[in-house]
Amino acid sequence: MGKSTGKKVMKKEDGDDCDGWWWLVHKNIGASFLCIAVFAFLVRVAVSFHPYSGAGNPPKYGDYEAQRHWMEITLNLPAKEWYRNSTTNDLNYWGLDYPPLTAYQSYVHGLFLRIFHPESVSLFTSRGHESYFGKLLMRWTVLSSDILFLFPAVFCFVVVYYTGRGRRSDIAWLIAMILLNPCLILIDHGHFQYNCISLGLTIGAVAAILSDKELVACVLFSLALNHKQMSAYFAPAFFSHLLGKCLRRRNPILEVSKLGLVVVGTFAIVWWPYLHSMDAFLGVLSRLAPFERGLYEDYVANFWCTTSVLIKWKRLFTIKSMKLLSLWATILTCLPSMIQQIWSPSNLGFLYGLLNSSFSFYLFSFQVHEKSILLPLLPATLLALEEPFHFRWLTHYALLSMFPLMCRDKLILPYVALFALFYLLYYAPGGREDTRKMQSPSSLRSFMLSFLVLCSLFLHLVYITLHPPDKYPFLFEAVIMLLCFSQFILLTIYTNAKQWMLLKHSTLMDKDKKLV
Repeated sequence: MGKSTGKKVMKKEDGDDCDGWWWLVHKNIGASFLCIAVFAFLVRVAVSFHPYSGAGNPPKYGDYEAQRHWMEITLNLPAKEWYRNSTTNDLNYWGLDYPPLTAYQSYVHGLFLRIFHPESVSLFTSRGHESYFGKLLMRWTVLSSDILFLFPAVFCFVVVYYTGRGRRSDIAWLIAMILLNPCLILIDHGHFQYNCISLGLTIGAVAAILSDKELVACVLFSLALNHKQMSAYFAPAFFSHLLGKCLRRRNPILEVSKLGLVVVGTFAIVWWPYLHSMDAFLGVLSRLAPFERGLYEDYVANFWCTTSVLIKWKRLFTIKSMKLLSLWATILTCLPSMIQQIWSPSNLGFLYGLLNSSFSFYLFSFQVHEKSILLPLLPATLLALEEPFHFRWLTHYALLSMFPLMCRDKLILPYVALFALFYLLYYAPGGREDTRKMQSPSSLRSFMLSFLVLCSLFLHLVYITLHPPDKYPFLFEAVIMLLCFSQFILLTIYTNAKQWMLLKHSTLMDKDKKLV
């Protein structure tokens, strides 16, 4: 059943005629948010002093150099040259492969670096630049992006979805779980990326959906898609939920047309420098779908990589065949969640739809990275008050799936520290009641859960202390991948079933209303 109606009922039952913002002031949630946000910012600062992806590892270094190089390119070349291979822009050296909004972001950050440290973004001569001052400036661009995009979006989501519901400590706990998500902090402020921007825009779009501001949601989600194409993991959920709502209105064709025009208009504005010719447009588009890299890279805990232990997909099928196979697998696993929302759209069902849709993409789509687990983890975090155990379980194995990457980046210390901090906050006194007073599990279930946790801890120790056999150099990565994949599949089955259970619950509630 949708949360939007539930929110109004709660207000009337509590006799509170004030709006959501006044409720937050009355409950001191704003003060709690500010305190948590300051602490979350300081944690990010502490992590940012550690190494980053590719530090001191020529000739191509890593993601840090890729982001710096994009600033260099966008700052020194005209927009029409950003995605085009030339003597001044070698696409084989970290060529831009994200949508135009990322390029604009790189340009703005490049301006900032040029003011304080121009040699770090000068054309050609800055390649591989690794000064300490340059690192501080680069880290600050990520910190400021978090403050500008993620933090306000989280506050808006809490205002919209949890106003008038639950205890103050519950909501403060949820804010901490979102802002202190260890996976996001490690990737953005350790490894070095800007996922906070696209995820912040997505959370803002979710908040707009929940407050019935569909046009605003379309703008924000379109911007998220134009910042990172992986935001498409959420697209089926947005599409099905909005379509389901439009079909229940007086003029569904008009409603769908309005949403479509806003999406097309937003895309047109972002892509304007590349709409002057079909060649320019296709040139950018081809950079966003790097199929030549193959079905997967490294040991990502998704279906294709895990099953490749038994089925050699890359040998048996061409890239063209695997593109179609992965596309159909992703669509088919998304369909149940989409059908449920078209049939019976609700706020809670929408959040589950986001989780199920992103899981489908992570598990079955083409060219998935280990960092992509951040996408299903986002809606799982937004649902943490509804599903505290499953949120904790997913976070635990999401961290484990990223552990080999953290070791390569020499981020073991912040990894362990954030892992511990997550569990301390999760079980903090005064937090979510369900995290401490859950129903007692059966003996078998309790044994299995304990066994799996011990296995994950054991794998951490094995990975950093032992060397794999020469014949199987990636044995430990493969074992971690298999364990994480098994848990992700189980969670996907559960959350899909849970979303369809909402439909049954909604039907029963409707029957009760008719009887009354």
